[in-house]
Amino acid sequence: MKEILLQAASFCVVIILGYLMKRIGLLSKADGGTLSVIIVNITLPATVIVSLANVTVSGTLFFLLAMGILLNVIVILAGSLLSKKRSTLERTFQMYSMSGYNIGNFTLPFIQGFYPLAIPFLLMFDIGNSVMLTGGSTLLIDKMVGSKEETTLKKILSTLFKSVPFTAYMIMLLLRAVQVGLPVELIQILELVAKANGFLSMFMIGLYLELRLPKQALKLVREVLFWRYVCGLVFALIFAFVIPLEPLLRIVLVVLSLAPMPTFSVINSVKAGVKEETVGFTSSMSILISLILMTLVMLWMV
Repeated sequence: MKEILLQAASFCVVIILGYLMKRIGLLSKADGGTLSVIIVNITLPATVIVSLANVTVSGTLFFLLAMGILLNVIVILAGSLLSKKRSTLERTFQMYSMSGYNIGNFTLPFIQGFYPLAIPFLLMFDIGNSVMLTGGSTLLIDKMVGSKEETTLKKILSTLFKSVPFTAYMIMLLLRAVQVGLPVELIQILELVAKANGFLSMFMIGLYLELRLPKQALKLVREVLFWRYVCGLVFALIFAFVIPLEPLLRIVLVVLSLAPMPTFSVINSVKAGVKEETVGFTSSMSILISLILMTLVMLWMV
């Protein structure tokens, strides 16, 4: 219990440090963009390679990949039903905000300190999650709101393979499927890089943290976050008590159910026309809520 609280407190300290650096002017939100480039293209791919270097490809991993897609589809459909009376823009925002799971920049650093053996499970879930975030969700949401924008399979695949982490996922999955290992020396070098992922991710979140919101948008944000976490808690309870799962897999899926809103949902909402400050505040609140809920879940499941 002490270790979990200490880890959560450490995350809070790093997030607050990043936020304070922005507030006092030593760094800016734009520096968060620079950190994001480093994380997405260097530290997160290194984490993927190191974590999957010795994994055995199994049916469990493909089950998690499927769950990454299925949970996204379910919450998008739920968001569509819950927002029927809203404007098209607000419906789009609700569906984007309720769907998607921030794995690489939040859940992965959060859980790897406690359950390093769970990392391959997280990464396989994120493959399915990435398929939705980079085009699958947009395709489904456009259908729901009657948009004339065309999102094709070719466009989704193109976006996926432009992503360095996703490409690393696919290469490592292929190598492990044919049981090809990487040189030990390479893994040792990448381990050093991968260790920076947790700190950089939390510090970046602090730089992006937004705690101000126009009053007129507060009701919408409150409802969007309420339904996101209602769905998340329902999933968590199903994984905890209904579906028979091995202990480590159960912990992973329960924690993932409560993961915060991902960066792609922010980007897609802004592209759809939602005000940046509204989306930024929603994302920030999602991170803080998830940090609390995921810490409580870890304490409960220990």
